[in-house]
Amino acid sequence: MNRQTHKILIDAPPERIWNVLWNDLTYMSWSAAFSAGSRAETDWKAGSNVLFLDNTNNGMAGVIVAAIPNELMSIRHMAEVKNGIVQPDSPASREWMGAMENYTLKKAGDQTELTIEVDVTQEYSEYFARTWPLALNRIKGLAERK
Repeated sequence: MNRQTHKILIDAPPERIWNVLWNDLTYMSWSAAFSAGSRAETDWKAGSNVLFLDNTNNGMAGVIVAAIPNELMSIRHMAEVKNGIVQPDSPASREWMGAMENYTLKKAGDQTELTIEVDVTQEYSEYFARTWPLALNRIKGLAERK
């Protein structure tokens, strides 16, 4: 597992960016950079389960480790999801179990810096290196809209 870090400066306050990140409609918009129809099923509270699903109900299950509004969202991946069913013993689940995904918001003058740290397998390293910048630009566009 390798950790990737992706950053972007956004001309918006942390509160607006937080809302873009975790509001159902805007989440679907920016996460489409990874897969059309992407969505998350959760309440975004620490200790809650989360399902990250595509339009065929495949994806990953995890748990929210930390949720500090407007500052930090930390998610631990736990298992693969196939056809809407969590697969705790699948090869992909064993490979991704414990992978972390952290979102940090920090004021940077009049802007806010969004930092994404994500653990990825070697197999998906290039894919996420290519798609995270696309997702960050979508987040920036949504947050900077007046």
